[in-house]
Amino acid sequence: MSTLEANIRNNKTSGELKIIRQQGNVPGIVYGGSEKNQNVSVSIKVLKSLMEQENFLSKIIKLKVDGKEESVLPKDISFDVITDEPIHIDFLRVVKGSSVIIEIPVKFINNEKSPGLKRGGVLNIVRRKVELKCPSENIPSELIVDLDGVDIGHSFKISSIKLPENVIPTITGRDFVIATVAAPTVIKEPEKPAEAAEGEEGAEGSTDAQEAAAPKDGADEKGGAEAEKKDAGKKDEGKKPQSEKK
Repeated sequence: MSTLEANIRNNKTSGELKIIRQQGNVPGIVYGGSEKNQNVSVSIKVLKSLMEQENFLSKIIKLKVDGKEESVLPKDISFDVITDEPIHIDFLRVVKGSSVIIEIPVKFINNEKSPGLKRGGVLNIVRRKVELKCPSENIPSELIVDLDGVDIGHSFKISSIKLPENVIPTITGRDFVIATVAAPTVIKEPEKPAEAAEGEEGAEGSTDAQEAAAPKDGADEKGGAEAEKKDAGKKDEGKKPQSEKK
């Protein structure tokens, strides 16, 4: 369990909050249980390192407030819209015997052992988180979905996930789907309309006919030469030899 140091803060104005942030701290509040709400501040550097851990918002941490330890659950973090730095955090006291409502992330394992995925199937994730009602002392960090041996067409419902004792989903009355292994999507090129296909064939036939009708360049030259030769022969036949003229 991670530990986070916190200091009590007594600021009353937005200007004082700004000073806290300039000093490298993040304002926060601790609430829940029988005790009063308590304003605190934590180191932004330490907080960001904890936030990098997997499933930070679903893990109980030890908060030390002026030397006093208590178990809390990070519930909500506000961020600066420009810098994306955390500017406020809420902590819920975890009181033994009470219940909390929390979103638990879903983790998928053994993807490489799924026959359906090996054959090109697609893992269609419907819910990446599931909201559960949990005893404060029995909060799961994640829900495990095992894909080992799973084929195309299989679906995982909330009933197929083993939940810890006394942990129940907030959605009741139906066995909702978490994920499915769907068949691969094949995009087929649409067929051309019959009219368009006939038009293209007609255009091609017309071009072929024109090409067939058009004489070849070599043929034109040869035909022209032969014609000139014949004409010259006819002219020679019409003339008498010089010896016959007297």
